[in-house]
Amino acid sequence: MHRHAHTYGLLTTAVLLAAATIGTLAPTAGAAPPRPAPRPPLSVDGGAWKSGHLQGMALDRRKGFMYFSFTNLLVKTDLRGRPVGSVTGFTGHLGDLDFNTADGRVYGSLEYKAEKAFYIAILDGDRIDRMDMDAATSGVFTTVHLKEVVDDYTADMNGDGVFDGNTGKTADHRYGCSGIDGVAFGPAFGKKGGQQRLTVAYGVYANATRQDNDHQVLLQYDVRKWRAYERPLTEAEPHRSGPSSPDGKYFLYTGNTTYGVQNLEYDADSDNWMMAAYKGTKPAFPNYSFFVVNGDRRPFWGPIRGQQQPERGQLLSLLPQGLHHEPSGTYGWESSGQYGLVSLDDGRFYLAEAGKVQDGDAVKEMGRAVQHRWTGEAPTPFARIGPVIPQPRP
Repeated sequence: MHRHAHTYGLLTTAVLLAAATIGTLAPTAGAAPPRPAPRPPLSVDGGAWKSGHLQGMALDRRKGFMYFSFTNLLVKTDLRGRPVGSVTGFTGHLGDLDFNTADGRVYGSLEYKAEKAFYIAILDGDRIDRMDMDAATSGVFTTVHLKEVVDDYTADMNGDGVFDGNTGKTADHRYGCSGIDGVAFGPAFGKKGGQQRLTVAYGVYANATRQDNDHQVLLQYDVRKWRAYERPLTEAEPHRSGPSSPDGKYFLYTGNTTYGVQNLEYDADSDNWMMAAYKGTKPAFPNYSFFVVNGDRRPFWGPIRGQQQPERGQLLSLLPQGLHHEPSGTYGWESSGQYGLVSLDDGRFYLAEAGKVQDGDAVKEMGRAVQHRWTGEAPTPFARIGPVIPQPRP
């Protein structure tokens, strides 16, 4: 999620991008055959901007566009890295992105913590056709409010009647919820294929003094009827239009992380869900930076560990590969992907590289997508495809 959870300077992060194969439909009589999807290049440059740091990426493979979230700026490029449009004026925190092939739009996490409001931002990529389009007035941007997240973020866990605000140094915030970050489309957990759902991962505050914040929390939504909820976001009067509850709420035991799942991605090649996180701080855990949900195992009901009162929920299972920490029972890897992760669904991924560059008197945030292949090896499960690209120096 989070803008303060990394050291600025030149940061390199692997971005998972999988190249999904898109079939060619048989042309009808007299109709020209559809144009094949552009071949995903080894890298796509997202440019350098006066903005927040890179948060996430999304790929429209059929039309050949990449979308980059820079916290308060969305940039659209072609696959040669040429900017073709941008949306400015996000005063909240725009995080991870994913592309919905069902409706051709880009979905992203959007936080307005001061207003105790959390949204899914929905952007009409076809209408993003010029630079510096205003989020508030251009009509390319709508939002859906997530009540479940607000309820957990604002929960008064110590019963003192006071909301302690945007801080991890408190017993408040159920499950340590700090908002949302990772988003991805994929099937219901434990299923292969079927109706695609939007999965939204909580941000989780780092706090080594409490025991109820050791799970990643994920919500799943069927978005097919979300147009009824969609509203423009007026900053002076944030709306609360959205579903009253998710279609599923799930828990994955990983140990506490710093701001939860930064980037979430479903990989159709393996049927697994991949999560890139900032490391946690609890000495009882290995504090891995990358976790994989085992897509072959269905969710099961069980105790949500560490809660103040006994609580049960739908639990997910870690893929039993990579590094293994026997005392906590957790598996994971040391990997990048926290600034962008995209699966091509054939064993390849785009991983994001992010950093700062000096442009005259200005320091700008840069980002690019670089192709890797999944090896599953420990400690690092990705291998770069092609030559190393020189990083610009600040």
